Amino acid sequence: MMSSQKEPRYHPYSKCDVVSIDKSVITINGTKFKDTGGGFLLEETPEKAEVLTACVTEEAPLFKDDRPTCDKCNKTFSKSWLFDTFDFPVCDECKDSEEEHRLITKTEAMKEYLLKDHDLDKREPSLKFIKRKNPHNSHWGDMKLYLQLQIEKRALEVWGTQEKLEEELEKREEKRVMAKSKKYQKQMKELRMAVRSSLYNKTSAAAHTHEFASETYNSDDDNYTRVCTTCQYEETFEKM
Repeated sequence: MMSSQKEPRYHPYSKCDVVSIDKSVITINGTKFKDTGGGFLLEETPEKAEVLTACVTEEAPLFKDDRPTCDKCNKTFSKSWLFDTFDFPVCDECKDSEEEHRLITKTEAMKEYLLKDHDLDKREPSLKFIKRKNPHNSHWGDMKLYLQLQIEKRALEVWGTQEKLEEELEKREEKRVMAKSKKYQKQMKELRMAVRSSLYNKTSAAAHTHEFASETYNSDDDNYTRVCTTCQYEETFEKM
């Protein structure tokens, strides 16, 4: 005699095991399963973290027909520090780092050739440079070093001719000297006034109180003169 009682159905996982269902992904006890749509679930394995490795490769040597020609010896070359760094066609054998191919800092370039930031970085083609630690203080920012020959060429592009550049340099030097001279003259004027005031206080003031008439301006010497109405003492002074 067969029992009318139904046998219990067993599920591969119970409701309490199901954490979340997100479209085709089911999470059970922290493990994700993907519904393939074919009647079974496929366990998802966590993707491995992508590991990026820095790969430094050197450019392949140029073919003979593509090799640049040295401006000094007219020989072709495949590798050159000046060419690789500054795109300047001179081979390593002809490189003269002390004189002809010396480097110049950005500060010197802007001061000696009257260039601005945009002349170096914005004007096409922008000039190449290398960075070096500041030898005066390691905590300061890195120095930018340019090839001086390229700086000189850029200065001619900006100012037109060497004569115009030198003329502008002379004008600025004259202004600098004039400003320095005016500052010196002002300091000397203050010193003379201080000395005269000190001498007057030590001698005349103790014995006699002057009563001066109206002062007179001396345009040739840029000073003033006034005379005491009592003792005829004459005092010359300057005004700031």
